[in-house]
Amino acid sequence: MKQQLTNAQQEARRRQRDLTLRQVAAHTYLWFLLLLLYAPILLIIVFSFTKSKVLGNWTGFTVQLYENLFTGYDSVAQVHVDPNLYHSLFYTLLIAVIAATCATLLGTLAAIGIHNMRQKSRNAIQFLNSIPMINPDILTGISLFLLFVFLGISRGLVTVIIAHIVFCTPYVVLSVLPRLTKMNPNIYEAALDLGATPGQALRKVLVPELWPGMISGFILSLTLSIDDFGVTFFTKGSNGLETLSTFIYADARKGGLTPELRPLFSLIFLTILVLLVIMNIRSRKQTKK
Repeated sequence: MKQQLTNAQQEARRRQRDLTLRQVAAHTYLWFLLLLLYAPILLIIVFSFTKSKVLGNWTGFTVQLYENLFTGYDSVAQVHVDPNLYHSLFYTLLIAVIAATCATLLGTLAAIGIHNMRQKSRNAIQFLNSIPMINPDILTGISLFLLFVFLGISRGLVTVIIAHIVFCTPYVVLSVLPRLTKMNPNIYEAALDLGATPGQALRKVLVPELWPGMISGFILSLTLSIDDFGVTFFTKGSNGLETLSTFIYADARKGGLTPELRPLFSLIFLTILVLLVIMNIRSRKQTKK
């Protein structure tokens, strides 16, 4: 009997030891992946606090680059920061906000329509909706470029906004559809039975229920638009329009990057990080309720 107990204890200890080793290995692997993902971003943030023009060359802690970015003037070198940086930032934010807003409205309406289809039609449309998300950006960009040329549309700000709406809308649909699936389908019909018009039911019943998905889709669209290069490059034309991605591409071809890009990248990353944290906190509170 004692021998059996001893064997059982040894087996339990061995299993506990194996479980501990697997947990350690899993955590090590996870932190290694996170390090690979975030090390470049952390590197940019760290070197945004040094004046060196070359990334990787630490010349002492300073907030000079942040001062240059906000004032547009390098007081040390007594030169102005490249004005194209501010132009590209303005157009990047303008395009991103307009495209994300339009994509959110169109994607929400599309998600409602898809949700009310029959099962076979719904599956077919969802399949078609996933194709633009899987397509490489360069394929989408070339396709839209050829379409605009075929239609005789001059490429510029409008074509870039249209292109960004096109590739952002499927992501909004994907964000809103799960909210529709979880929602009680009788709420909308009850509002109509109580005298609400379809428009009133949409605004006062559906939109509040879908709001978290719409916000997620908007932020995702905003991020994708700011990040995009391939689609923008093929649809911006040759009239001088630049976004951050195309500005960085042109700047890198000159042999280096404008140092003020480092604090700009850091601020963009921290802004998006704060928005994601706020969204997660709100999502958890709503889940608890």
